[in-house]
Amino acid sequence: MSALVRVNNVVFLGGRSLSITFSDGLVRELDFTGTLVGLLAELDDLGRFSTVGVDPITGTLCWPDGIDLDPDVLHGDAAPATAVAPRVIREYRLEQTR
Repeated sequence: MSALVRVNNVVFLGGRSLSITFSDGLVRELDFTGTLVGLLAELDDLGRFSTVGVDPITGTLCWPDGIDLDPDVLHGDAAPATAVAPRVIREYRLEQTR
């Protein structure tokens, strides 16, 4: 069984965009414009959205008010429950150093 991919780091890029680094070296820059609906609508405030962090225990994106996002969906391995996925701006892998 392979290890679960989790979020190692997140950088707020401005607007509704984040750069997310995963435990397997994948980096995805995602634009969440138009995807923050339903329970996530409270994140559609720039001040609140920019407070994103990584939960060190679960490896998920999280916000101070307890909202978190599934790393499998963010990584592209699973479909979002709302069927509205963030738009991929850029995707690349980190090079391994010896």
